[in-house]
Amino acid sequence: MVVYGDYECPYCAAELPKLSGVTTVFRHFPVVSKHPRSRRLAAAAEAAGLQGSFWEMHDSLFDDQGHLDDPHLWERARGLGLDLKRFEADRRSEAVAARVQRDFRSGIAAGVMKTPTLFRL
Repeated sequence: MVVYGDYECPYCAAELPKLSGVTTVFRHFPVVSKHPRSRRLAAAAEAAGLQGSFWEMHDSLFDDQGHLDDPHLWERARGLGLDLKRFEADRRSEAVAARVQRDFRSGIAAGVMKTPTLFRL
């Protein structure tokens, strides 16, 4: 299953746990007009992924959408055992921003209009 989602989207948070046990490819689709932090949250997940903890950060972001500001991101990163200095540098890097933008553009090309959008492989 290919899933286009946004970490601030309450519908994503409700739907994605239902995919437990299904092979999932997650693509970032930050809807910044409704969710102004969504691009930064996608970057946080990607930065965690560069240290081998993408899915752990991904799940953490969806599990507690009430605490998504920077201090809570750092707390999550610390809890995952990430190198915080590297996490911050990666989160703000052009490479991570390009990755998130690439996912978003692939969603546009696939006809994604809202989150979550799911495609079967």
